[in-house]
Parts: sequence; structure tokens; C-alpha cells
Amino acid sequence: MKICVVALGKIGLPLAVQFAAKGHEVVGADVNAATVEMVNKGVEPFPGEAELDVRLRKVVESGALTATTDTTAAVAASDYVVVVVPVVVDAEARPDFRAMDAATAAIAAGLKPGTLVSYETTLPVHTTRERFLPQLEAASGLTCGTDFFLCHSPERVLTGRIFADLRRYPKLVGGVDEVSAKKSVEFYEAVLDFDERPDLARGNGVWDMGSAEAAELAKLAETTYRDVNIGLANQFARFADSVGIDIYAVIEASNSQPYSHIHRPGVAVGGHCIPVYPRFYAFNDPDATIVKAARTTNAGMPGYAVGLLDGMLSVGGGTGLRGARVAVLGVTYRGAVKETAFSGVFPVVEALRAAGAEALVSDPMYADDEITALGLAPYHAGDAVDAVIVQTDHAEYRTLSAEQFPGVRALVDGRRVTDPDLWAGVARRTIGGGR
Repeated sequence: MKICVVALGKIGLPLAVQFAAKGHEVVGADVNAATVEMVNKGVEPFPGEAELDVRLRKVVESGALTATTDTTAAVAASDYVVVVVPVVVDAEARPDFRAMDAATAAIAAGLKPGTLVSYETTLPVHTTRERFLPQLEAASGLTCGTDFFLCHSPERVLTGRIFADLRRYPKLVGGVDEVSAKKSVEFYEAVLDFDERPDLARGNGVWDMGSAEAAELAKLAETTYRDVNIGLANQFARFADSVGIDIYAVIEASNSQPYSHIHRPGVAVGGHCIPVYPRFYAFNDPDATIVKAARTTNAGMPGYAVGLLDGMLSVGGGTGLRGARVAVLGVTYRGAVKETAFSGVFPVVEALRAAGAEALVSDPMYADDEITALGLAPYHAGDAVDAVIVQTDHAEYRTLSAEQFPGVRALVDGRRVTDPDLWAGVARRTIGGGR
């Protein structure tokens, strides 16, 4: 099969490599010329994705995968088009479709009869049918269901383990009509491999959700569930702090029976998915009070962590954070992944500065110039500080000790990764750890 993957980011490139490895002819299209150049050289444009470097080099050397900046030409030469262009939210938390609209216009310009177009980007319900279908038809002059075919098939993978997740989880598809659904099932069965999953009643493989809308909602439901669950855990944690209870012990006890699966509280909820997709859901559901409340709770956790620190530095007549030097550990939104999408580092630093503190940032994955480019001030190991906040759960932080931060008086571990024995003599708190 001849396949075009539109957008060679952290999801799109591994997908293109997966399709090429199955023996298909794949062209990856991206607006970033530097990314295209690196892919054509067989060099991964971003680090941290397991197996990608070896797999990419192999399919490029074999000629199965090439890359281009000309999306329209790539689509014109393909029979299947998979779209992974990001849709983000604007300052008012509304979906920003500009990048996807531009990509859709480029796709329509090259669309030919018989082509299947699959949107894998997570979308608000109704978007595939009511926004992109009319755009494709109007610009191409073709009719969906007879001249070309359209489906939504949300990606369900986690950065860093994409190839494993592609095998592990069922592939959800939803066509805008029956023939589109049939063709999308056939396509994904030909390009993916699946592990055995006897725990699933329907088995593993490709699941036809019955409509594009059901496929859209399935992805929103699973990610929104996580945000709401974390919001509940954070609310529990804040109450536990107020009454001196260790919420982690409570969660462990609650989760010891099969009807409870409470997530872990923390300083922030970051990444491309969990902070964004509940807003996609709420975009179409004005009555989503639970979803909105959880999002508000989670967005308030960086400020809560900074408030804890301020209180710790105020004990005994102290001045709190005013004039304090604070080391914020972690730029990334989660450990071992070099990505800052909605990272908690930004609201943590903002809250520290608002409280009158000097916020200095360190991360084992980022050099000083990279930290500065993000609008943050680098912290250098061994420099004196008054306090530390752990924002990311990097494995390196498990062995950190108070001795490495001269003058430190207080620690707020927002991810519960530090060893309390290594911080003896320093006031230490975790979110939900009690007083």
C-alpha cells in the first residue's frame, strides 16, 4: 500500500516507521524542513522514543520511508492518508484548529478518488464529520463515501513506548459511513501488529466503534477519566494535609479491592493529553460540571505546592518566600521524557515569583541555554538555596540529598520521589503526606 503520514512528530513518525516496517511504501509529510531532512537521513529528530532510532534507520535505508515538505504531492501519490497534526487549545481553552485546517486544505488539494483519510489526532466530538469532511469535499470536488473515504481513529499511545502500545491496545476506528468504516478496519489490520489480550472480551485488534463520533468520544472519555481521577486524588490529598493523614496509605488501602482505582496526587498535570482533552470534551458539553471542576482543581496544584512551601518558611517568625531562593527540580512534564507541554514548571515558577521568591530551575535533560530559552533561570548544582520544590519525577531525584543544596531549609516533593532519610534536618512535605 502507498501511505502518507501527515506530521512527523512524536506520534506521526513512529506510526510512519511502523507502517513502513510492515512492507508498505510510506511518505511522511511535515512543514518543518529540518525534520524532513533528518528523517531522510535516517536520524530521529527527537530523543527518548524506545526502538525508534534503529527502526527508522532500517526503513529509510530500505527505501520504504521517505519524507517531504510537500503534503499535497505526497497525498496525490498515496492511497491512504493518516493525519497526526496537533490540535491544541487557545488562551480561552477552546480548540485551535488552525494547523489542522491548513493540513486539511493541503490534503484536499492532492486527494484523488479511492483514497482513505484517517484523522488520528484527538478531536472534539463531531469534528471529523462536521468540520473536516465538508472541507475535504469542498476543496477536492470529491464526494465522501463514493469518491473518497473518511474515518477517525484516535491514537492511544504514550510517548516513550509507542511501538509497545501500538501492539498492546485495540485500535479504535469510526467511519463517517459504513464503507469508510470497512476500509479503515482493513487498513489498520494491514499496518499494525497486536499482542494477545485474553483479558478483553472482544479480543485485541481493530475495533469498529460504529461512527466517527463514538471513536472521538472514546479517546476523550479515557483521558478525561484520568484528569477527573487525578483531580479527586488531589482533593483528597489537600484534605489529608489539613487533618494530618497520609493520603498515600489511604489510597493503597482503597485500591486493595477491585472497585477502586484512585490515581496519585501531585504538583501538576502536564503533557499533550490530560490537560487538553477534557477541554475538548467540555467544548461540546456545557453541563460537564465534574470535568470542569477537576480541571480547575488540577490547574491549582502548582499554587498549592508553593503555598505549602511558603508556610514552611514562615514557621517561627520567618518571612516565607519573600526574598527566598528556590530550586525547582524538573522542566519536563514527566520523568525521562524531554517535553514541556503544559509542564508544571511554568505555573510553579510563576507562583514563586508572585510570592516574591527567586525561582531557579534544573533538569538533567536540559542544558542551561535550553532552560533560558524557555524563559526560566537555570540553577547550578551546589549553589545556595533556601528551599527546593520537586516538580518532575526523574529517577535521578531519588538519590538527591540535602547536602547537595547548601542552606536548604525546606523541601516540597511534589512527586514523592525523594528519600526522606537523605533530607534529615530539612522540613520536608509531600502533597497529601499529612503535616
